[in-house]
Amino acid sequence: MCVWQIDFYRRPLRNAAGEPLWELLICDATGSLIHEALCPQPLADSSWLSSQLQKAAEKTGLPKVIQVFRPQSLNLLSSAGQILDIEVEATRHTEALKKWLEQKARQYPSQDNYTGESYNPITLEQPPPLPLPENLWGEQWRFAALPAGNIEEAFTQRPIPILQMPEFLLPINLGIASTVPVPGVVIDGGRQSMLLARWLQEVKPVALNYIAGAPDGLILEAGLVDRWVVATFEDKEVAASGQVYQQRQQLSKGLHFLLVQPDDSGMTYSGFWLLQA
Repeated sequence: MCVWQIDFYRRPLRNAAGEPLWELLICDATGSLIHEALCPQPLADSSWLSSQLQKAAEKTGLPKVIQVFRPQSLNLLSSAGQILDIEVEATRHTEALKKWLEQKARQYPSQDNYTGESYNPITLEQPPPLPLPENLWGEQWRFAALPAGNIEEAFTQRPIPILQMPEFLLPINLGIASTVPVPGVVIDGGRQSMLLARWLQEVKPVALNYIAGAPDGLILEAGLVDRWVVATFEDKEVAASGQVYQQRQQLSKGLHFLLVQPDDSGMTYSGFWLLQA
């Protein structure tokens, strides 16, 4: 399947008329550059984008999917995708594109039309974390861990209604030894278990981080920039488990998991997600 990773956003550049310039950058998942073009800000719209996508397609044909990590690019590219019948996927996992953006950012200061303004090509402004809706609270939660070699077998063979285990996040594909403990969080949702799992499916979990503070917290990173407070706590033993949870992520290349189940019987699961910080 042909997939393009695309960014379209304002750069620290101006044209001769003093107009801010937007840059379109297109590559594939391997990092091969497909197309790039500059656009004066007044012309930056879905019509300009769709014409540029068609121009890029002269080399490779139109893709089946466009991946976008920047919220400000998403609406424009979604509109262009509708015009050309291309699926647009919002995802933080656009590593090849981000490498290109960082490389381009190092070149801008040497250009005559560089504005000198502060610019980070991949850092996105994030809103403050929101509390998890009260109607989704489970009965209890805990930190856990599973050997990397057991994860695929433990969950792919079970009838789990919501199962998110992308191929690129499987431990074997990340080069993680089978004995390495992969940390995770287990939520016993009780009667709310399936409701919580469906909500998580909608917000698209990316990572679940332990944050030390007063109180400590468990923060869910979701979508492109969203954050949610899953839990707060002051218990020292839970905080110690949270520190181990974060330390284990360093050994598992950021890989961790989230499991939602009705109870701790091990008989039924509602949702399972492999995540990577």
